[in-house]
Amino acid sequence: MSDIKIKTPAERELMRQSGQLLSRVFAMLDSRVQPGVSTMQINDWVEAFIVKELNARPASKGQYDYPYALNTSLNEVVCHGMPSDKQRLAEGDIVNVDITLEKSGYIADSSKMYTLGKITPIAKKLVATCYDAMWAGIHTVKPGVTFGDIGHAIQRHTERQGFSVVREYCGHGIGREMHEAPQVLHFGRPGSGEVLREGMIFTIEPMINQGSRKTKVKKDGWTVITRDKKLSAQWEHTVLVTKDGYEVLTLRDEEIPACSLQAGD
Repeated sequence: MSDIKIKTPAERELMRQSGQLLSRVFAMLDSRVQPGVSTMQINDWVEAFIVKELNARPASKGQYDYPYALNTSLNEVVCHGMPSDKQRLAEGDIVNVDITLEKSGYIADSSKMYTLGKITPIAKKLVATCYDAMWAGIHTVKPGVTFGDIGHAIQRHTERQGFSVVREYCGHGIGREMHEAPQVLHFGRPGSGEVLREGMIFTIEPMINQGSRKTKVKKDGWTVITRDKKLSAQWEHTVLVTKDGYEVLTLRDEEIPACSLQAGD
């Protein structure tokens, strides 16, 4: 029997509120993520904004003894990059900023890629492909489809563009806990896995690599990098299964057109 939590209408509204607050955090960051800024500065801006301006809590801080408010994953870092005073963004970099926010007991989770100045054509294609792959997965969501359908849509789009899907890390259910059932894989077979039902809330957060999908964890025990040191990209949203489709709870203002368009293959 499934242990996936079905959220009540009241819980969905609280999750919606957390997601809307989280979208405001990224809006605050958009003009600040620039060459010369350290990833620790980004962390400090985010923590101060969440706590002081939004009267909420950075849910990542203290989770599994993690000491910071976010992850900053730069260039070949796949996920879980730790902010540092010594790590400064430079022209040509790509960086994923992954933030969680808890308000009234419920958590929202989202990440966004930032590109610094003029980036290489392959970096631009990788970032765009990952974004479209995330939306290919999101557009699949509705009652009656399976998690394998979501993974297949993401994998198909990614591999058609010549990139690879990371398999060791995945999306997850979310609510009062940051990580709930189910695991949401970003690859899969159509028709496989649990069937989606109205009221499920989970993240879709594909990580795709320029080269091989293989990864390794650095000595800090957190930072995951590509084995071949080639680039990696990730985007993430928190998604609610509605009566006849989906609602992106962490949707940002600049994305509103995307929620009604099918991601192209």
